[in-house]
Amino acid sequence: MTAHRSRLNGSLRAPPSKSWTQRALFCAALVGGESEIRSALFCDDTLASAQALSKLGVRTRWNDGNAHVNGLEELKKPSSEIYCGESATTLRFMTAICATTPHDAEISGGPSLLRRPVADLAHALQELGADCRTDHGYPPVRVKGPIEGGSVKVPGNVSSQYVSALLLAAPLAKMPVEVTVSGRLESKAYVKMTLEMQRKFAVQVDAAEDLTEFRSESQTYRPSSVEIEGDWSSTAFLLAAAAIAGEKVRIGGLAQETLQADRYIIGILERMDGRLTTDSSSVTLEESRLEPIEADVSDSPDLFPAICALCAVADGVSSITGIRRLRIKESNRVLAMSNGLKQMGIETRESENSFTIQGGKPSKAIVDPHRDHRIAMAFAALGLCTDGITIVDAECVGKSYPFFWRDLRSLGADVTAH
Repeated sequence: MTAHRSRLNGSLRAPPSKSWTQRALFCAALVGGESEIRSALFCDDTLASAQALSKLGVRTRWNDGNAHVNGLEELKKPSSEIYCGESATTLRFMTAICATTPHDAEISGGPSLLRRPVADLAHALQELGADCRTDHGYPPVRVKGPIEGGSVKVPGNVSSQYVSALLLAAPLAKMPVEVTVSGRLESKAYVKMTLEMQRKFAVQVDAAEDLTEFRSESQTYRPSSVEIEGDWSSTAFLLAAAAIAGEKVRIGGLAQETLQADRYIIGILERMDGRLTTDSSSVTLEESRLEPIEADVSDSPDLFPAICALCAVADGVSSITGIRRLRIKESNRVLAMSNGLKQMGIETRESENSFTIQGGKPSKAIVDPHRDHRIAMAFAALGLCTDGITIVDAECVGKSYPFFWRDLRSLGADVTAH
């Protein structure tokens, strides 16, 4: 796919949130009955979650933008390996959920997923009474429960998904479960989202105000009907495109009062002098002369590629910190962005936890996003101010935003397939 110099104009609705949809799918799976997830996101990752859960007897019907989930209070024994695609959320949540059953389960996934760490989660589940084994700290994972209960400690600086996974499983333990986070919990908002979705399914987990300690009694998930809000993570790339090449672009379906960490993109754009206005459910943005910025993405790592795209056209040197965990995402995102930007003539420098970009005028290039959806979308936005950015394996956007290319074209982007 090649993105050419364009002028964007018009409006569209943000895709549904992937993070909310996946949490709803897992909570609904643990219910003895049917739940409805309205405006659910259908993408590679949410489909991976539904298909993985189907191995435990959970049935999901996708119908007209909604998902109907028939959950089970007693999950079945999987008949074969549980494959999670490239979805780390699915892998980690499934590992914890399978640890609540007396059945043997083997959980694996695609090539990039096999490089995502899971050791600390496996160790915590062992401490709670499950038998959980990994391949030197990485998938595939072999697990057999049930967890009994007790107290465990997990690090806060590797993945908040460890905490969310334990919280989803904790109510199904025979005895109370206490989870303590050592060090600073990064991506804290994602844990808040897990707690909120559990509340919608009648489960209450007690949490310290700073989210370093949690306690759950034995409880039962109850059927629910939930509405999924628009996804700020995916919208960030549309907003980056609008700031780079927009006459006037409006993105609707966005809750301003949200637990989603990636609403942080609004603060980033404001600090970069982006020409934007917001109301209770939308953002409108025009092409902007962007100023350089110092930004910390430790709580919003998924925004890193979009912020890099904005900094690449800003008038000066920008610095992005909190990047350590970005090397263990779908790709090494620091390396992928650095290589792509350098191919476009944009200077970058990196250290262990910071990334510096000298803004300029990006030039024509062929970029390999390393099958990473967010890298592909970031370079698509940058392509709109060049003579053409060709993105290899452009269909990888299906991981989170299957209609990205269609939506970009609907706003007037000159995007051609190969």
